[in-house]
Amino acid sequence: MRVPFLSALIIALLLFATVTAGEQLKPLQLPAPQTDRGRPLMQVLKDRSTSRSFSSEKLSPQMLSNLLWAAFGVNRPDSGTRTAPSAKNWQEIDIYVALAEGLYVYEAKTHVLQPVLAGDIRAMTGRQSFAADAPMNLVYVADLGRMGKASKEEQDLYSAADTGFISENVYLFCASEGLATVVRGSVDRETLAKAMRLRPDQKIILAQPVGYPKK
Repeated sequence: MRVPFLSALIIALLLFATVTAGEQLKPLQLPAPQTDRGRPLMQVLKDRSTSRSFSSEKLSPQMLSNLLWAAFGVNRPDSGTRTAPSAKNWQEIDIYVALAEGLYVYEAKTHVLQPVLAGDIRAMTGRQSFAADAPMNLVYVADLGRMGKASKEEQDLYSAADTGFISENVYLFCASEGLATVVRGSVDRETLAKAMRLRPDQKIILAQPVGYPKK
C-alpha cells in the first residue's frame, strides 16, 4: 500500500517544483519568420525522416520562430488562416513549447510565446528517455471548447487529423533545416496535463521533440 502513496507523493512534489514559479516567465516575442528561405519541396520530401537522437544545443530564436510559423503560423493575415489546414477552421490545436527554462504556448496571431509555467518539464512530455535530451518538445493540445457542437467522434477524428497536418509541417521544416524530430504518442497524458495546468476540455494529442541531431 505504500508504493502507490509514495508514487503519488513523488508526482505531487515534481508538479509543485515545476509550477510554483510560473509567473516569473515573460512573453517571448519571436522575430519575424524568414519565409524566403528553405530547400525545394521535393528534396525536403526525399530527406524527411524520424530521429530519436538529439544534441543538447539550443535552437536560436530565429530558428524557433521559423519552425513555429511553419508548423501552424498565420500565412494569410487578412483572414487569420494558417500554414496547416483546420477542420471548419476551428483552429483547435494549440502548440505548447517545453524548453529548459519553462513551458510556453504559441500564440500565432501575434507570433509570441506566452508563458505557462517556469521549470523544466521536458522529461514529462514522453515516456522515452530521449524526450529530456531534446532542447525543445512540442506538445499538441486540442481545445475541445473551440469545436462547437461536434460529437465526441468528430472531436477525436478532426483533432487527430489537424495535429497530423501540423506535425508533418514540422517534419518537413526539420528536413529542410537539418534538424532531428519524431512524433510520439507514448505520453503519460494525465500526469502531463496536470503539470501543464490544462482544463478538462483540453486534450493532449501528441508530442514532438525537435533539436539538432546528436553527433
